[in-house]
Amino acid sequence: MTLQPRHPVSAPHAAERWFLDRGLPSVLTPAGRLRALWSRSAPGLAGFATVAICLRVISFLTGKTGIDAPIDTPVGPGDWIIVSMALLTLPLASTIGWIVTRMVTNRGGAVVSAVAVAVAVAAALLSKNAAAPGVTVGVIALILTLTASGIGSVLGWAVRLTMSEMAAVGALVVRSLPTVLLIFLVFFNTPIWQMASKESRPRIWMALAFLLTIACAFLMSGTLERARPMMKTPDPPQEHAHQLAGTPFEDMPDRPVNEPLTFGERVNVVFVITATQIVQVSMVSVVTAGIFFVLGLILLNPEVLAAWSEGGPSDGTLMGMDFPVPNSLIHMTMFLGALTFMYITARAVGDGEYRSLYLDPLIDDLKVTLQARNRYRHVTQQPKPKDTT
Repeated sequence: MTLQPRHPVSAPHAAERWFLDRGLPSVLTPAGRLRALWSRSAPGLAGFATVAICLRVISFLTGKTGIDAPIDTPVGPGDWIIVSMALLTLPLASTIGWIVTRMVTNRGGAVVSAVAVAVAVAAALLSKNAAAPGVTVGVIALILTLTASGIGSVLGWAVRLTMSEMAAVGALVVRSLPTVLLIFLVFFNTPIWQMASKESRPRIWMALAFLLTIACAFLMSGTLERARPMMKTPDPPQEHAHQLAGTPFEDMPDRPVNEPLTFGERVNVVFVITATQIVQVSMVSVVTAGIFFVLGLILLNPEVLAAWSEGGPSDGTLMGMDFPVPNSLIHMTMFLGALTFMYITARAVGDGEYRSLYLDPLIDDLKVTLQARNRYRHVTQQPKPKDTT
């Protein structure tokens, strides 16, 4: 649906949805961000329902909340199927959510949301965990809140952009191979294995949160420096105007003098650029962590584990379930993923080739969005003609 020249705001919903799909909800009014909230929440709700189904299937197959198979005993094919299902739960949920964003209309999204909520609630009621229904309601409320605030649209746009540029992410993985070689030295470091074995999971999460916060702050500072000229200039270059062809803003006139970005819009722009880079770097970090996790499964046996972790436990927990994988390997994998994230973040800020390949195209795309914002503001803020009858 496009806006007609004589009635440039006759389809405001199309313009609002365009900004939400591009990760710039700050342009809209609160009412615009709340419009079609239920259908717009479909990707997040569908992903959550997928997680709930996988957890219930695992619980049904095991008959309990874990896999009772110590590392020094043979693990059967059924156990490995369950382990694989648990490891693939989050990627599968992300894929389902991405598919929903591409295939549903507002009406279809409302149906998907209703089915997803029904499935998630049913899975919670069938769970043996008494807290499951309350957690389910809380997660559904959180998804709706994130969608209403606009944060969900920003994160969804970052994920869609990353999925559409998987080739670029693959190139980033290849460019990061030296990082993997350096982290091999950490992987074979016995004191770090001892720390990973003796520390509790909450402390590991606190350490990772500390490291990732530093990395994200560093990335945001570099992003702000790069994006500041674009945010200070209210008039984007006109060479990007042709990219609005086929959008709801194609026939809208340009504003003679554009108003500066509001504080919320500035925060939104920086957040979009930073979140997109974080998603890209996170994918590389997850791939790297997965490589070391598989390597640990290959190398670790009871003797090696006892030597590296000084007699640490041979079983671990993952997603609240017991697995025949030592906690030390799980903690080490998390730690190596965080180190990879920090290293690539540092490269993203200081490497000119990275900026030209990944950051500059993102900023050019935002310039197009800001030009659409200027046209949208020019049309929607025009005074309505007075009724002379």
